[in-house]
Amino acid sequence: MGKSYTVRAVHCDHRASNEEVYRALRRATLPLVRSWEKLRQAKTIAIKFNQEWPIAKVVRFENQYQQLVSESVERAVLRLLRENTTARLLCADAGVQAQWWGISQDQVTTIANILREFDVEFVDANAPPVVWRSVPGGGLMFGSYPIAQRVKNADCVISVQKMKNHAFMGVTLCLKNLFGLTPVMPHGRPRPYYHHLVRMPYMLADLGRIYDPTLCIVDALVGQAEREWGDGVGTGRIVDALIAGDHVIATDACGAYLMGHDPAADWPTPPFHRDRNALLVAAQSGFGTVRLSDIDWVSELPPQPRGVFYAAETDPGETVTTWRRTMCEQALFYRDNRARFAQYTGEYILLQRGEVRWRDRIGDMRVSRRDLAGEWASFAMWLKYVDPDECEAERYEIYERTLAMYASQRAGDSVRST
Repeated sequence: MGKSYTVRAVHCDHRASNEEVYRALRRATLPLVRSWEKLRQAKTIAIKFNQEWPIAKVVRFENQYQQLVSESVERAVLRLLRENTTARLLCADAGVQAQWWGISQDQVTTIANILREFDVEFVDANAPPVVWRSVPGGGLMFGSYPIAQRVKNADCVISVQKMKNHAFMGVTLCLKNLFGLTPVMPHGRPRPYYHHLVRMPYMLADLGRIYDPTLCIVDALVGQAEREWGDGVGTGRIVDALIAGDHVIATDACGAYLMGHDPAADWPTPPFHRDRNALLVAAQSGFGTVRLSDIDWVSELPPQPRGVFYAAETDPGETVTTWRRTMCEQALFYRDNRARFAQYTGEYILLQRGEVRWRDRIGDMRVSRRDLAGEWASFAMWLKYVDPDECEAERYEIYERTLAMYASQRAGDSVRST
């Protein structure tokens, strides 16, 4: 019997021409029969490229984008789609860079010239209409999430991402790339709401189910170790590879393996210093797999030696453990004492040690939670939109399970000490 997932990794020199990159990507995607069957039937395809950053601050390494999808890969993706489908192509992104830097969208859409070259429309996924969509299967972290109507209406979604480590999530591949489709305020949620301890790995697994990309591509001509963004941070890596797959979790599992990471590892095993492995969370819920033996997986490359790709450890492990535990405690305190927070209905609050330390109508957090924590820096601050009807349906059982895990670990440590 055939396997349910297909992933290919092909060699492609990072110095290759546009034509050579196109041929390599065509070779990688040709075996993805399930993907092409869906793509050829599609009327509209929404593509999420890892492409948004202030153009003046784009980092290059070995003459390639170090933190963004390379131009040659962007061209190859669009050429393949133009040659093999009749669909209307949209490039969608719910970016925040223009807001953060106070510049225009044109100054952060690095792919704009290539979109014009292939007659592809750019869609601002932050713009209305934005609708709330339920997670197929019920959702792990929330029951529903905001999504741009035009992305929701697309017949297929494609995720194209650079190979990078991530200081928060360990790796940022095609699954993490989907986070960039989630609308922010005023029609969605502020970025820190989901980019949040304990929530994020489960949220990413939910987004995987919502968008369920038909085709996933990892640009690994060059990659970046240590972390995902910034001037003068992150370390360029030459990989000379392109990866393509027909399921987002399977594709990322193979990508993580080629980075030298164990795709089945979990917090606090590196590179997952800060939170759980979202790929494993998704697979454990029945969405995809992190077992390479379950994948029709063929690679022309060996995995990178361990340590070549690595995630920055921004805080001591003991600190992260305390933050995760106290985050769960605050979430459950809110759940069990909702009536006392009714006065904040329609606002975002930061809850710490049972007290509201910050509140805002639009969730525009202009100050670091590290600063807001003040003298209680070891106690986490849990961000919540106060809605007595709980329309987003947050799954508080996740916090209960996390606390139970800590209790089990402490019990085991106590037994071993005796």
